[in-house]
Amino acid sequence: EFPLVRGRAVRLENGPPVGYPIQFRVVGEDPALLREVANQVADIMRQNPRCRDVNFDWKELSKIVKVDVDQDKARALGITSQGLSNIQSAIFEGLTITQYREGDKLIPIVARAEPRERVNLGSLKDLDIYTGSGHAVPLSQIARLSYGFEEGVIWRRNRLPTITIRADIPDGVRAPDVSKSIVAQLAAIRDKLPLGYSIETGGTLESSGKGQSSIAAGFPLMLGIMLTVLMFQLQSFQKTILVLLTAPLGIIGVVLALILTQRPVGFVALLGIISLAGMIMRNSVILVDQIDQDVKAGQNLWDAIIESTVRRFRPIMLTAAAAILAMIPLSRSVFWGPMATAIMGGLLVATLLTCLFLPALYAAWFRVKPAK
Repeated sequence: EFPLVRGRAVRLENGPPVGYPIQFRVVGEDPALLREVANQVADIMRQNPRCRDVNFDWKELSKIVKVDVDQDKARALGITSQGLSNIQSAIFEGLTITQYREGDKLIPIVARAEPRERVNLGSLKDLDIYTGSGHAVPLSQIARLSYGFEEGVIWRRNRLPTITIRADIPDGVRAPDVSKSIVAQLAAIRDKLPLGYSIETGGTLESSGKGQSSIAAGFPLMLGIMLTVLMFQLQSFQKTILVLLTAPLGIIGVVLALILTQRPVGFVALLGIISLAGMIMRNSVILVDQIDQDVKAGQNLWDAIIESTVRRFRPIMLTAAAAILAMIPLSRSVFWGPMATAIMGGLLVATLLTCLFLPALYAAWFRVKPAK
């Protein structure tokens, strides 16, 4: 019953809504050239088996009837272009002559021509136009009618006309992966674009990039605060570097966990990786601090490294297990699941590796040898 309506049934979006997950914007001044480039981009998207229902936000031209007025004849008959426009508007769109009050509402009363007179374009040339003397002449005597097309709507972005080509994806497919594969194929079209025209990437890939850039903007400040806190705690540049070197150990477990659970490495998983680095370095600080305490108690450095690792192994593993078990309910979430999975896998593997890697690195860094 609604042939001009595009139907689309989708799940509720997680995070900021982006609409269609795959989007490419063609930006420029000339709508005709934009339409041509947009068709080329759409052809490439349709060739991708992971794109479904490729469409445009606007592109189709609207049918129009042009009325070219003969100004000499119109002036001779006392008809102005403004008066002619008002007459046509009153016939086709209607003219509000008064208002009817119903309770607290004002309902306009509109006078316009009957449907058979304003729907049939063939009778437009016989439309009666009243002259300045009060006589009526047909519209065809003072104007020439022609049919054509024009832009029905023009969407603009940053004040420039922009056509957006959009598409959906099937289940089990990540939108950034599809967008990146299409971006590589658009290089040939981009190279041929004239000056002032561009093809921009939108959809999920653009939204994810904005989220990651916001994290990158605050990362230097976060890193500076972490280094300051570690320096106050350890009071040694060398020991601070040792602790920082253990942070990447969680990547091994993160990759394994995300592969096994088939979870994407997206913005949410990145948050988990960042928080995981702090958990890993906390375990390293505990070990280094215990070694320093044993050395101050009179133990030689070699024995202090071994005894501190053995003594702290159980508390470190228990706290890591508590954190992992607490993430199990969150791992079932559609939105927060990748973050919980990344923390669980990374913390499990990194805790085991820290208890082996850090003592060995400590002994190698300070050239510690067994006491004779």
